[in-house]
Amino acid sequence: MSQSTLSRELALGIGLAARALPNTDPKQLVTTLTKALGLPLTTSKLHALTLSEYQALFDTTDREQYSQEILASSLNHLHSIDVTEQQLEPPVIRSYQDGDMPYSIRLAIASDNGININGQFSTCEQFYIYQLSAQDQRLIDIRKVDVDPSLKAEQKQEYRAALIQDCQVLYSIAIGGQAAAKVVKQGIHPMKISDQAQIADIIAQLQQVLVASPPPWLAKIMGLTQKNVLQETEEEVI
Repeated sequence: MSQSTLSRELALGIGLAARALPNTDPKQLVTTLTKALGLPLTTSKLHALTLSEYQALFDTTDREQYSQEILASSLNHLHSIDVTEQQLEPPVIRSYQDGDMPYSIRLAIASDNGININGQFSTCEQFYIYQLSAQDQRLIDIRKVDVDPSLKAEQKQEYRAALIQDCQVLYSIAIGGQAAAKVVKQGIHPMKISDQAQIADIIAQLQQVLVASPPPWLAKIMGLTQKNVLQETEEEVI
């Protein structure tokens, strides 16, 4: 069973994803995705597909050919399919306990809609908190900013930094020098995105970094002793 018609964007994205895989044509990939996700195939379903779930679709194939790095590259094409904001639905919070996701990091994302990174650190109304590993991602909390308006600017920045103090990385479209210093003091690495990127795209890109070779500061946060995340996480998927 397969989907008879696909939008131009969906067909292009699946075609690129299939090209990144060995011995796989677009029709085969559509059939595989349909069996796993059901009809109709939508961008929302593909954007929600995690690397571990994607890898499970190829468990019976040659692991050397379908390595995590290859699968992550293919999945990135599915996550990068263009879609209007109205077509996407905000993610749902999933339960999480420490230890559920080995070798993971925690992200704070300044977003007003849960779809795009469109908030400034000092003015956004909420932070979306994600737990992220090379294989999985999970929205674990949405933290509303409820700061006393009578506080001074510096105190408001300290409040916001404390609100996300358990995170290791912050994504926002803008953060000032003083605010960045408050964030860094909490052990958080601020990342500034120049435009309203989609959260799903940024997460997919970061997962590729985690799969391939994370920078030393990220590897340290994740508790890795080797440079290659793939070597450390293989036991999690066997």
